[in-house]
Amino acid sequence: MARTLGKTLSSQELDFYRDSGYLIRDRLLGPDKFEALGEHFEGKLASLSPEERPEDMDVPHFTDPELFRWLFDEDVLDLVAQIIGPDIALFSSHFFCKPPRDGKSVPWHQDAYYWRETINPSTEAITIWLAIDPSTRENGCMRVIPGSHLTREARYRDVTRAGSVFDEELDAAQVDESRAVPVELLPGQASIHAAGLVHGSEANLSSSRRCGFTMRYISTEVRFNHEGLGHKHQIYLARGVDRAGNVYADPTRSYPEVIGNRGRGQSYLGTRRPGA
Repeated sequence: MARTLGKTLSSQELDFYRDSGYLIRDRLLGPDKFEALGEHFEGKLASLSPEERPEDMDVPHFTDPELFRWLFDEDVLDLVAQIIGPDIALFSSHFFCKPPRDGKSVPWHQDAYYWRETINPSTEAITIWLAIDPSTRENGCMRVIPGSHLTREARYRDVTRAGSVFDEELDAAQVDESRAVPVELLPGQASIHAAGLVHGSEANLSSSRRCGFTMRYISTEVRFNHEGLGHKHQIYLARGVDRAGNVYADPTRSYPEVIGNRGRGQSYLGTRRPGA
């Protein structure tokens, strides 16, 4: 498993990412910035209503513009630029927190499948998964199938077990779990993965919380379906210039109406199973 230190990715590291679909960094933010993010998250977690699940803290930046301190951090964007180029849009973010003993599982999936009506091409997004807590096999760390982002064909089915964050999953015949690699992270470490990478995670039945902050980016050459889904989602110009005629939201504004249109949790924004 490749682990990187400095700001600049070597040609070998970039080759590993292109071939495997993921990469691990030993540090993403400086200590002060990371500590501030952790404190900010704890405040948000403490303010959740009793009916809200910690796993469902999706797109928090829509109503919390302070999060752009980290989402638009220069070190973060410098890393993103090395993978997708200089013109960058923020696609999404998510505090994914699995509480101890009853944290939900994430079935095997490709992010691009759920984004197929939101961005085009949906395979061209990347996710940075920044560990706020230790992420281990015991508390349900992410597992990946290296190289699976290079295979485009995918069949999905209804989720077959309770306690999952999604209601669809990859057909089991398409996942060779013997090839799965656990992505274990210490606080402050981060993984990067491609939108087409097959990944998932087990439920957290341990006594330790597992939380990460996902930051998702696209090149501005990727087209956002603002006409169809702009009432449920927004993207933001993070660096450079627009290349696809996209509409961008204002990072200084709050968008509670967009949150209200989405529904709770990680609901699919488009039409579920088009043609089915």
